[in-house]
Amino acid sequence: MEQNKDKSTRTHKVLTIVGTVLCVILIPILIVNCILIVKSFVSDDVPSIGGATPLIVLTDSMYPVIESGDLIICETAEPKDIKVGDVISFFDPAGNGTSIVTHRVIEITE
Repeated sequence: MEQNKDKSTRTHKVLTIVGTVLCVILIPILIVNCILIVKSFVSDDVPSIGGATPLIVLTDSMYPVIESGDLIICETAEPKDIKVGDVISFFDPAGNGTSIVTHRVIEITE
């Protein structure tokens, strides 16, 4: 009987630790998602947190480096800081200013 009680107590402790770890991981993710959702309703801009903008890739135009459905995190950069080989995301001028394109820079012209 005492052995079953010890086993039950150990199991309870392990489950409590696992539950705590999951809460520590999942609660910040939930908070970030809620912030992004609220920002997307309040502003017409693409929502970001701390200068990082999460985007989901819709096509395989960058396959195999980036695939359709991948989550990418973009940071704002000055045009002078962009180099050949960088992967950039930008508003497509032909897309009415509403679609974002992600491609690798292959050439820079002045």
